[in-house]
Amino acid sequence: MNDNARPIEEMTFREAMSELEGIVGVLEGNTLELEDSLKSYERGVALLAALKKRLNEAQQKVDVLMGELEAGANDAATDTTLS
Repeated sequence: MNDNARPIEEMTFREAMSELEGIVGVLEGNTLELEDSLKSYERGVALLAALKKRLNEAQQKVDVLMGELEAGANDAATDTTLS
């Protein structure tokens, strides 16, 4: 495990996902000493939490945009002319 690992906040989603996949592969290989496995596991948990947070934020943005889109469609269907 690299002690000089890049801060997760500075990583793109793709970079964080790639690092997490690498950590999972190393842990599954069962080649690390216990201490290194724990450090890797901790980094993996931090990466997973950050990725989940980013996905939730993206989902909220999509929900807001979809709500705006639906509201715009309803507004267009409403007749606002004076008769």
